[in-house]
Amino acid sequence: MSEIPPAVTLSLISHTNVGKTTLARTLLRRDIGESLDQAHVTDTNTAYVLAQDGEAELRLWDTPGFGDTARLLRRLKRSENALGWLLEATWDRFSDRALWCSQQAVRNVKEEADVVLYLINAAEDPGASGYIALEMEILTWIGKPVVVLLNQTGGRGRLAESDDEQRWRDHLAPQTIVSAVLTLDAFGRCWVQEGVLMEAINDSISSQQKRVFKGLRKSWDAENTRVFGQAIDALATELAASVLDSEKSPKETLVQKVGVGRGDYTRNVEKARKKLSSRLAERAKGTMDALIVAHQLEGESSEKLTGSSSEHFDIPERVNESIWGAVGGVASGALAGLVVDLKAGGMTFGGGAVAGSLLGGLGAFGLAKGFNLTKGKENQLRWTRQHFLEQVQFALLSYLAVAHFGRGRGVWEDTEAPREWREVVTQIIEVRRGKFESIWKRGGTEKTAEQEVKEELIKILTKTTTEILERLYPNVPKIGRS
Repeated sequence: MSEIPPAVTLSLISHTNVGKTTLARTLLRRDIGESLDQAHVTDTNTAYVLAQDGEAELRLWDTPGFGDTARLLRRLKRSENALGWLLEATWDRFSDRALWCSQQAVRNVKEEADVVLYLINAAEDPGASGYIALEMEILTWIGKPVVVLLNQTGGRGRLAESDDEQRWRDHLAPQTIVSAVLTLDAFGRCWVQEGVLMEAINDSISSQQKRVFKGLRKSWDAENTRVFGQAIDALATELAASVLDSEKSPKETLVQKVGVGRGDYTRNVEKARKKLSSRLAERAKGTMDALIVAHQLEGESSEKLTGSSSEHFDIPERVNESIWGAVGGVASGALAGLVVDLKAGGMTFGGGAVAGSLLGGLGAFGLAKGFNLTKGKENQLRWTRQHFLEQVQFALLSYLAVAHFGRGRGVWEDTEAPREWREVVTQIIEVRRGKFESIWKRGGTEKTAEQEVKEELIKILTKTTTEILERLYPNVPKIGRS
């Protein structure tokens, strides 16, 4: 008789219609079961493989939700052998669906689970959720360790999530079977939070199971590291192209330098910038699509993003010509909020500033309108230093948006970024400003291979993104280290 392969088994349970199947899809990175806004959509126990290490498996059971728990518990208390009676009792799967589903969930936990993942709607008032105490009583009879997962947090940011966790920890403190209370929202979790779940599972299993789980955990981490590497590669590819992207600058006649016939020159510069803008918008969309694929989501960056990006990367059709003569014939100056940073005679005129900043929602993300071009060597127009830093910020916020988009949410759609993300990204880019600016300079001072720039960007983006994630989630295991 062949030996049964080693496994660590998780049973995902909750009251009905809290989002078990939706969370299972996010954890598995694929669509399973049905996910509808109604009770008892799942009515059978189904196992899936979360990770493998040789023959060993980390299994996740998606179970039916608890139904009429109060009625179930009253019947259990009338029986001398409560669990035995429950597992042997017969209910019609269709006429008494609530008790049928509850029985299937209990059977799975008793017979299969090493650890129970009990899902709760974080938005509920703990004191008003009477069914939770009843379900905890049933789980206590079974005696398996329980990790409580808070779902439906609404993407309010890590501080709000921490408050929810503490509120539920306090409420569940009397429940001795509860080993941890964590946030793991099926719609908006970040993959690094799954590392906290893995730690909680490890703390809840036996020493013998820990040896099996160690390899499974490494396999899980390796997959997340692979996806993270793909994402960084996509960001670096986009930004390296921006560093080196340029258009030939139109020649300026002497009379144009003092403001005469400036319109023709301005229109030629506009044409060059429109070409740069179009390529920049396409790169941004392409990067978003690459991030979506890497994270095993479906869909693509919407036209809403593309349209917004094109608008914000573009410039007005007409530029006020009178400004050119107001600065002694040197083309710098703020054109009603537009800034041009042109090199002339070995000196840089204008600060290269960018008017505005990234907007709130991902659908409205776009680099601020601005002339934002500088002349490098060989009379080429390219993006300014500050505009490039805005592109770095945009790329990192795009990554965070995709990394937080759970598969259970469905097809990718643009979402609004919490203010916390923007603040953290801005702060950390500022710390590494010198390094990013050094990379930007390579595009205008020497002929540089794009691959060299990309490799430099991969190094700095890996460090930057890692620090952003660890700042947003200070309690996660160190990224890249199990």
